[in-house]
Amino acid sequence: MFTGLVDATGTIVSVRSTDAGREVTIESPYGDLAPGESVAVNGACLTVREAGNGNFTVAAVSSTLPRTTIGEWASGRRVNLERALRADSRLGGHIVQGHVDAVGEITAREESGDALLLNVALPPAVAELVVPLGSITIDGVSLTVNDLPSPGTAQLSIVEFTRAHTTLGDLRPGDRVHVEADVIAKYVQRMVAPYRSGAEIP
Repeated sequence: MFTGLVDATGTIVSVRSTDAGREVTIESPYGDLAPGESVAVNGACLTVREAGNGNFTVAAVSSTLPRTTIGEWASGRRVNLERALRADSRLGGHIVQGHVDAVGEITAREESGDALLLNVALPPAVAELVVPLGSITIDGVSLTVNDLPSPGTAQLSIVEFTRAHTTLGDLRPGDRVHVEADVIAKYVQRMVAPYRSGAEIP
């Protein structure tokens, strides 16, 4: 489990295609990662296969590639990183599973005072889980939905601290991002689905 509070950014050193999917090696400031540890890389929970010398390697299986942007990653790309939450840590963001629900697209970017406003187009399955001032995760960053300017679009307000400590300030219209909806909204949707469909409730 994660919080969406990115604690480091890393740089992709190499990407290698394998029979099972892709292996990605990332340069990071983490000095004590161990094989088997979970790290959220741009919001996708991946398992560390090897670690050492300022780098760590993770693998994404073939089934993960179509539902993420990992297939587009190349050396030199910066990524947001977060290590798994310890049981004695503060939950400063919101509950983030590291399970990418969909890929969204940045459709607008606007400077507004000391904040950066980004509009993200969301697929319908995710859009219906998003509410104004609710939580959403974009490329691993826990954010508050600033507004819903049009159907299927969420507006996000990126403050100065977040711009300085994540990759979100680099985003431009046309860029694709990982989106994870609030897990509580997903459970509520599941619970009310029979009532919405008119199915008989056991």
